[in-house]
Order: sequence, then C-alpha cells, then structure tokens
Amino acid sequence: MTTANPLPLWQPDPQRIAQARITKFQTWAAEHHGAPAEGGYAALHRWSVDELETFWKAVTEWFDVRFSTPYARVLGDRTMPGAQWFPGATLNYAEHALRAAADRADEPALLHVDESHDPQAVTWAELRRQVGSLAAELRALGVRPGDRVSGYLPNIPQAVVALLATAAVGAVWTSCAPDFGARSVLDRFQQVEPVVLFTVDGYRYGGKEHDRRDVVAELRRELPTLRAVVHIPLLGTDAPEGALDWAALTRADTEPVYEQVPFDHPLWVLYSSGTTGLPKAIVQSQGGILVEHLKQLGLHCDLGPEDRFFWYTSTGWMMWNFLVSGLLTGTTIVLYDGSPGYPDTGAQWRVAERTGATLFGTSAAYVMACRKAQLHPSRDHDLSQVQCVATTGSPLPPDGFRWLHDEVRADLWIASVSGGTDVCSCFAGAVPTLPVHIGELQAPCLGTDLQSWDPAGAPLIDEVGELVVTNPMPSMPIRFWNDPDGSRYHDSYFAMYPGVWRHGDWITLTSRGSVIIHGRSDSTLNRQGVRMGSADIYEAVERLPEIKESLVIGIEQPDGGYWMPLFVHLTPGAVLDEALVTKIKHTIREHLSPRHIPDEIIEVPGVPHTLTGKRIEVPVKRLLQGTPLEKAVNPGSIDDLDLLRFYEDLARKRA
Repeated sequence: MTTANPLPLWQPDPQRIAQARITKFQTWAAEHHGAPAEGGYAALHRWSVDELETFWKAVTEWFDVRFSTPYARVLGDRTMPGAQWFPGATLNYAEHALRAAADRADEPALLHVDESHDPQAVTWAELRRQVGSLAAELRALGVRPGDRVSGYLPNIPQAVVALLATAAVGAVWTSCAPDFGARSVLDRFQQVEPVVLFTVDGYRYGGKEHDRRDVVAELRRELPTLRAVVHIPLLGTDAPEGALDWAALTRADTEPVYEQVPFDHPLWVLYSSGTTGLPKAIVQSQGGILVEHLKQLGLHCDLGPEDRFFWYTSTGWMMWNFLVSGLLTGTTIVLYDGSPGYPDTGAQWRVAERTGATLFGTSAAYVMACRKAQLHPSRDHDLSQVQCVATTGSPLPPDGFRWLHDEVRADLWIASVSGGTDVCSCFAGAVPTLPVHIGELQAPCLGTDLQSWDPAGAPLIDEVGELVVTNPMPSMPIRFWNDPDGSRYHDSYFAMYPGVWRHGDWITLTSRGSVIIHGRSDSTLNRQGVRMGSADIYEAVERLPEIKESLVIGIEQPDGGYWMPLFVHLTPGAVLDEALVTKIKHTIREHLSPRHIPDEIIEVPGVPHTLTGKRIEVPVKRLLQGTPLEKAVNPGSIDDLDLLRFYEDLARKRA
C-alpha cells in the first residue's frame, strides 16, 4: 500500500545534499573501500548490506574509533543470534563520548532545562571533570567491570554523569524514571542486582513537586545487593541515613580513567515494556552501541559539533540513551526534565527555541496533540535553528507530516523513525539527502537489511508484511539478563524465521525505497483474511476533532467469527451519539476501506499506555478474551491500572 501522492512533501536542495555528512562519507568510502560513488543513498545502502564487514570497518575509520587493542576481523560469526563483532578489540564508550572535551572545553556539552524553560549549561570540561571524579569514587567503592550500577533519576545532568562514569569503570548502567512506582522499578532492578543506586529525593512535573523518598526507602530495602546509595537532592532534602552525597563524589578534579573492555562487554541494560510479564532485561554492548550510534547520529541524523540535539524523553526510555550518545558526535545535547505539556501544549517548542535546537525529536502523539490544539509553533516561537523535526514512539500520521510542513516551516526535514528498545536504534528513518513523502519513513538505515516478509519468508514490495532484518546489527542484544541458555532471547526474535530477526511490526517497503509502518503485528487486525495495522485506523479516526484517542482490537471468536471493537476517548464536550458514530464509520470507509469499519464503537474513559507512552493493545485483547487482569498484564508497566479495570468489566458484561 503506497501513498497515492508521488510528489514529495520536502526535497533537500543540492547544497544541503552536498554538505550532508552522509554524502562526504560516501565519497570517502568510495575512495577507500570500494563503495559506489554514484547512485546516491540507494546505492550506498545496497553496498552497506552486501559488504557488511567492509561497511562497518569504514564506519569505525570515518569516525576514528579508538581501539586500544586491534580487532582480528570485523565479524567473527554472522549467525543470529550470537553474531560476534570485532573479536579481539578493546575500547571504552565513555572515552569516545567525552572526546570533544579536548578541543571544546568551555563550550556546552549539556543544556539542562526544567519547567522554567531556562537553559543551564554544563561545559565539556566540567562534564569530563565530574565523570573523572565519580568514576574514581565508584572504583573506591569497589565497583568493578561487569558490576551493575542503577539510576532512579529524571532527565538531569547527574544522570548523564552517572552513566558515563559507570561506562568508564566498565560497569553496566541501568535506569528508571522517578515516575515509575516501586514495584515497576523492582521488576527491573531486582533482575540485574545492582551494587550502587543513584537516586533523587523527588522530581518536578506539571508544576508540582513529587516526593519519592518513600519509594527510595523501599528500593533500598528490596535490593539487598546494594553497597552504596547516592542521594541527589533535587528537592533540597538532606541525604537519608547511610546514603552518600552526590556533591562529595563529584568534587575532585580527577582525570578520567577509562577501563579498556572487550567490544562485546555490556554497556547497559534496557527493559521491554513488560506489559504481559516481567520486562525483558536487554543487554547491549559498549562497542556495538558505540559504532551503531556513531552511524545513526553522525550519518543519518547529520549531527556534529555545531548542532544542538533535543529529544523529549525520560530515563526510562531508550531514547534517553540515544540522546546521551549525541555526545559521541561532539553535539551539545538538551536535557528537558518536565512535563511535555506544561504550562501548555506548546512547551516542547519553547524548549527547542530557548536552546537553539537544530534537531528536535518528539513523539508522534505530541505532534498530533499540537495539531489538535491548533498551535502555530513558527508564529509563536523562533524556530529558525530547527533543521529537522524527528518523531518516534508510533508512526507519524500523514496529517502530522502536513501540520509540521505548514506550521513549522515548508523547508523542514521531517524524519519519522522506527526502531526499538531491542536494538536501541532505528531500522528505518532519517536520511538527510532523500525526499520526504507524506506518511512514510525515508528509507531503511545503513547496514540494516530491512525487509518485509510474508508468512513463508518471501520478500514483499508494496505489500504489508512482517518487519525482518536479515543480517546482524552491532547493537542487537548480546543477551538477555538471566537467560543462561539464550532461549528467551531466541524466542523473542528468531522463532518465526530461524536465523532472521523478526521485530513484530507490520511494514510496507515501497517500490521507491521508503517504508510505511502499520503498527504491531502481534495485535494485527485480520478482517476476512486481509491483515491491517491498527496505526492506519488511529490515523484516520483521530483526525476527527471529537476523538482525543482511540484503541482498536481484533478478537477471534470461538464460533469462528471476528469481533473488532473501536474504543474512543472523546475530547471534552463531545458526545458519542448516532451522528458521531456515522461520522467515524464514514471516515474509516473513505480513508481506509469498508473492511476496516469496526463492529462496535464504544466510549471509554481513557486509553491505557505503557510507562513509556505506547498504547496497550495485546493486554486489552487478552482481557476481552476473558483472561484475568493479573494474568493479562503486569500492573507495574501501565500508566493507569484503573483504566484496565474498565475493560475487564466490559469483558465480564459481554461474557
């Protein structure tokens, strides 16, 4: 299903194409590694997957990756799972993240913004000094390579310092945002048994202070492996008994010492949303993340020392780790700690303006909320520095593309990107030298053999299929924590197509090389044998001003039938009367097809989400099939458990 309009919404001009880092990389790689000099991005991408080892060797040379011990070869074993990258090599992620401090000591590495929207700078020299001091203190506390260090922290400079100091020591970082409740945090941290916990006394959000000292006390009780707790007094309280003070640990003027670790040494643990059980504890490597993020940020996002990189995120989402990696390209990163919509919906645009962000990353949901609120960002803010607005979390609907084009700038690079916590990167998305088509991601990323497959494993073009990656990526998990035989890792990605990564999304690869994401394949709708993604329905329905948010579920019935309800959360003042029901059905019929029309349209008090803001489809489907709430969902992974009780009651009444 390609988009009807073949004309692009945006086209980079020749000067922009010539100046893009990816263009310069292609010219250099053609000269030094036999990459195609002609044929633009499509030719470069083909070469990057056909000549995988040469491509990744070229990436490490182009970005001057410092191997303290040389590698034997680029790829020791290509088998998935279990590919071995750069065997024999040693390096350190934090050393690369702080490299810019040598030349740009007094320039800002971090710009920290809270709900006052007043940016505070941390220079490269100061960041490096604090990391050096904290790394030495961690070593003094007995933290050794491989030990786990955890953070219960908001998106503040101290979190970046703690991550980099942990990596410098060769320990393994893991974090949760302080809006997570104790049970959610323990479901994650108890799996990895941290020896140090960095924590705040609370956080500010939506104009209010939220005290978290009781949660911190519970974490200390329930994490017996902790040797030290570090108190960061964000709300100004004294350190609790037995806790260390942040200021004391970061006071010294100490040169950072970077532990040289094997390429596949663990860097951090990320977590899946854990909606249906314990979150998967996903381990990624120092070297794998380093080279993947250099490629993604330095080539695809076109970031360099002159840029300012802002992505709205929390420490509980992989985009925070991705944002911190902006430091690898010498970029100033913007840390916003606050509500995305405080004091009003335009908050993120104000942050972009006040920080001079050149790349502004947000969620598709935020863009659509701005559109619905009829905001005019470029009228109300100076966004002249913003070169690119990138979105993730869910597919950006076509109306989102049009709104950004109309309300931010006609000459705006709009990058809808898609990847996953599982690889802490993108499979498809931003390419500065390619046109942008409405409703589409520009292209698969370099080094990623992204394909759309049918159930038999045959590749599809211009048809909906499973998102698969047929070659290894350096940032794929080295393993899951507490998965000694690798069976959980294997079953998560490799069970459907042996040796091939299946991600669980429905996608279309178009004949022009772009990508369309249709939503999760594990919550796929299947009407009369025609598969469709839920994202397509959300995009059509949520255009209507009466609909705040929607949720569609397809359920196979015991009698062989199929029930497809559409749940709608209405905007204030709207009423689900016959006229609105007719309007919704007409919209779906016109924009999609008669097959997409739901069997029932049901008003709900809200749509449940994961703690990172994704709509929950599979647990709602399980509830409607009669699964008890405690078995259908992990309560600690949900933003509002009471909402799920509404769906449970609905299932009971239907039964």
